[in-house]
Amino acid sequence: MRNGFPPARAGMVIGLLGGSFDPPHAGHAHITREALKRFGLDRVWWLVSPGNPLKAEGPAPLARRIAAARKVMDHPRVTVTDLEARLGTRHTASTLAALRAAYPGVRFVWLMGADNLATLHHWDRWETIMETVPVGVIARPGDRIAARKSPAALRYRQMRLKGRASQLLGRCNGPCWCFVNVPLSDLSSTAIRAQGGWQR
Repeated sequence: MRNGFPPARAGMVIGLLGGSFDPPHAGHAHITREALKRFGLDRVWWLVSPGNPLKAEGPAPLARRIAAARKVMDHPRVTVTDLEARLGTRHTASTLAALRAAYPGVRFVWLMGADNLATLHHWDRWETIMETVPVGVIARPGDRIAARKSPAALRYRQMRLKGRASQLLGRCNGPCWCFVNVPLSDLSSTAIRAQGGWQR
């Protein structure tokens, strides 16, 4: 990486998995590997955020979360980054705009669990996110029905790509989204913290 920015060339399809990763765990790695297979991605970048604007309590220090993420996600096509801190962005819509400006010709796909789709309408400029890049949604335990009935899913229901065509997602323009069911992992950062497995 040069100046902390991973290399990418025009025409590449790169999935972006953002989050606080507080802590990172095998469930994150699982959905990343599934996204690489399902959505026709060349690479996935983890965007370990400085903090989540929707959460009142701050996460563990960024350097610690980055180091832990690199232990959890060891894959030749996955890069763990602190790009949001480097770009100075706090919201996904701003991050996407900055990345598209920094990487002209690269095709980005925003990746999220179904739990995030269920609450996407609370995000800053959520419609801009949906309309800027294609979105790949990966089902997690207990979130599938809420996600499919969410304001975002209903608002963009005509732009949904069928799961059997998921490999085409990276070549689509926003608004376009695809919901896939994968073998599920019920690990969560919240549960790991509650059980005392990660101290902030």
